[in-house]
Amino acid sequence: MNAPASPQTIRLADYTVPSYLVDNVDLHFDLDASTTQVTSILNMRRNPKGPGEDCVLNGEHLQLVSIKLDGRLLTAAEFQRSNTQLILPQLPEKFQLEIVTEIHPDQNTALEGLYHSGTLVCTQCEAEGFRRITYYPDRPDVMAVFTVTITADKQQWPILLSNGNLQEQGELEDGRHWVRWHDPHPKPCYLFALVAGDLYMQQDSFTTISGRDVTLQIYVDKENHDKCDHALMSLKQSMRWDEEAYGREYDLDVFMIVAVNDFNMGAMENKGLNIFNAACVLASPQTATDNDFYTIQSIVGHEYFHNWSGNRVTCRDWFQLSLKEGFTVMRDQSFSADLNSAAVQRIDDVDQLRSLQFAEDAGPMAHPVRPDSYIEISNFYTVTIYEKGAEVVRMIKTLLGDEGFRKGTDLYFDRHDGQAVTTDDFVKAMEEANHYDLTQFKRWYTQAGTPVITAFYNYDAIKKIFTLTLQQSCPATPGQTEKQPFLIPVAMGLLDSAGNSLPLQLIDEAQPYDKDTRVLELNESEQTFRFIGVEQKPIVSLLRGFSAPVKLLIERDNEELAFLMANEKDSFNRWDAGQSLFIQIMLSLIADYQQNTALQLPEILVKQCAAVLQDKAADPALVARMLTLPSENYLAAQMKVADVDAIHHVRKFVKDSLAMQLKAQFDALYQQHNLPNVAYQFNSEHMGRRSLKNVCLGYLMATNDPMQTQRCLKQMKQADNMTDTLAGLRLMVDQAGIEREHALRAFYEQWQHDRQVVDKWLTVQALSSLPDTLIRIKGLMKHPAFSIKNPNNVRALIGQFCRNNPALFHAKDGSGYRFLAEQILVLDKLNPQVASRQLGAFNSWRRYDEKRQQMMREALQSIAQQQDLSSDVYEIVNKYLAD
Repeated sequence: MNAPASPQTIRLADYTVPSYLVDNVDLHFDLDASTTQVTSILNMRRNPKGPGEDCVLNGEHLQLVSIKLDGRLLTAAEFQRSNTQLILPQLPEKFQLEIVTEIHPDQNTALEGLYHSGTLVCTQCEAEGFRRITYYPDRPDVMAVFTVTITADKQQWPILLSNGNLQEQGELEDGRHWVRWHDPHPKPCYLFALVAGDLYMQQDSFTTISGRDVTLQIYVDKENHDKCDHALMSLKQSMRWDEEAYGREYDLDVFMIVAVNDFNMGAMENKGLNIFNAACVLASPQTATDNDFYTIQSIVGHEYFHNWSGNRVTCRDWFQLSLKEGFTVMRDQSFSADLNSAAVQRIDDVDQLRSLQFAEDAGPMAHPVRPDSYIEISNFYTVTIYEKGAEVVRMIKTLLGDEGFRKGTDLYFDRHDGQAVTTDDFVKAMEEANHYDLTQFKRWYTQAGTPVITAFYNYDAIKKIFTLTLQQSCPATPGQTEKQPFLIPVAMGLLDSAGNSLPLQLIDEAQPYDKDTRVLELNESEQTFRFIGVEQKPIVSLLRGFSAPVKLLIERDNEELAFLMANEKDSFNRWDAGQSLFIQIMLSLIADYQQNTALQLPEILVKQCAAVLQDKAADPALVARMLTLPSENYLAAQMKVADVDAIHHVRKFVKDSLAMQLKAQFDALYQQHNLPNVAYQFNSEHMGRRSLKNVCLGYLMATNDPMQTQRCLKQMKQADNMTDTLAGLRLMVDQAGIEREHALRAFYEQWQHDRQVVDKWLTVQALSSLPDTLIRIKGLMKHPAFSIKNPNNVRALIGQFCRNNPALFHAKDGSGYRFLAEQILVLDKLNPQVASRQLGAFNSWRRYDEKRQQMMREALQSIAQQQDLSSDVYEIVNKYLAD
């Protein structure tokens, strides 16, 4: 396997404090898209706690112009320079460095550091992009006060932005102008930001809880001037929520958001100047779906909440990434739950976790929430760090309670304001604020893998005692064969035959337990809990609200799952029981299909789905999710050997059968929630109605009734919102024929000038179930709407096909695998981060049949054999192919 030159493994165990600290930074940018000159003035001092080594500054893809030490120009003999470092020996205790470099934004296709995007010049510095701008100790535990001066052509770039508050600005005689920004709060260089462009600005204001007025500004391309309202409203909601929920107030005079078309991530929390992928900030009912509105609200909240959980208190090193990301994801999930439907939010969060993170835990890239080592840190911006990290914080909140958790966060923020800290510091604050020992709990940060809880129970009808035994285990993961028991909060309840709650008093308790749900603390490999005063044999409900990120093994027949689907008090567990019923039946049908036995849908499933459709009191959004079948990828994860063809056939059979048998109910519910004369609103009620309506339309289209095709086309034509338009288009792309081509052509002609909508057009075609989809994708890659250099285009077309169209990606001829390998090699030369993330489609390659495994191995080897792979791609391919 060809490796990058001397790939270096970075290990947490090797962490040492920095030898030198930076007190303040004065940056001067002479801005030009072709060649930008950067002058960096660093006031530095030796760290008394440091190892006392030479001063090492990081730098990549830089042209060094000059270095001055305390005003004296250094000769080449006075420093050492490599492709990645600048080493300065024998420096005084305190000194000033002035370094001048030149960089080339328009050549920067990696989109790290300072780069050119359309008419903008902007930055992305997390995790290690600042070293592409100037030489600097590019590590998060070096925090400094930044002052930034930008000089540029005024006509080309009338807007010049950076972190903090605007101090001064002026004009020069040559048609150029300048601005100076100052951020009074010390920050690591990964939070530095700069944006220059000719942009539309929408402004508002927010009054903090202490009475300070903060200016709010959103900057977008001028043609998107009408798409800022939702993001601005979401920002104000976020600011108020963080004050009320966590007591955290904003700390600068201005908060800015800029929308950028070419961006590797969703958004970046740079102090006071958040840079967003345009897809994550621009929204109007005509161009954005309900999911887009929801996602924008969540991401705006997430990046704003980072002002405290990530900026004011940051991570000491990149192994602590979940300290800021997991905690902040948990915060943005709570924010979204408070503003919308808490039940649906929890279902969606867990659905994503189980579909993506559980697969990561079961694959070659499995790693702890706090990793032990990495080669390329960009590869560890994963669902384990973010989503599982959020679940770990949520479990602490479950164990401590809402009040105790708030006491812990208050202590954490107050104690560590202005510091770079670790996950241990976070847990310690929780412990000390609540006098609660979380020593065992910290294994969630250090042990990889998804724990498995196996439940056994029996009922003594004479003594009225219910006995519940829970066992926990965790499978081996790369580098960790043996696991110690976790501390797992298990929220549970007991139901009688009518669905009423039964008492939850344990045998050694003197007083009755007066709540419907109880949190058990499972901290041993096996524990038994005995409940007294249980008057009848109960139905046990475990992991209510998904109280821990674990797999639950418990024997339930279809009748018991159907009972929980109908009677469970906890909305999440009600949905989960329905999903389990779907999966149990579908796995049985898959076995029948593999044995060439005729498929027959059990009546109990039809009956339960009918009951859900007829539940007039239920939240439409919850009903929509209960009627949504488990994905093919999730079904594959439930099988020892994933049978792609059987899964696809059976899932289609179940949907088609339900559609035919419940057609009248789906039709009635569609008509009930189809309100063409009601103007679009983004709120829980209207979102739920649209969601359920479009789920029903999907089932109706599965009947192959030509009238439903006309209904689908009519909805697309009459809709005043992208949610309904795109729902129709998604269904039409699976219908071969002239109507499909007409719908796709008409959609593109209408929206070809809107980049975010065009990405939706690419995605619906990538997810088509028709056999010519890969041929169509290859054709679309030559379309003017697609650029391999744009991460959003790549994710919309290539990424969606490879990750979310399993039946065709895993085609028997291996064409999907070869296609992905070819694209990764192209992308690796342009943007290694994007390339490495596309490799995730191969994560579970060992779960498939031998023939598919061999073809995927060959595809991975074809990548591994290439010369000069980036460290991003090299690390993942190396792990995938390891024995």
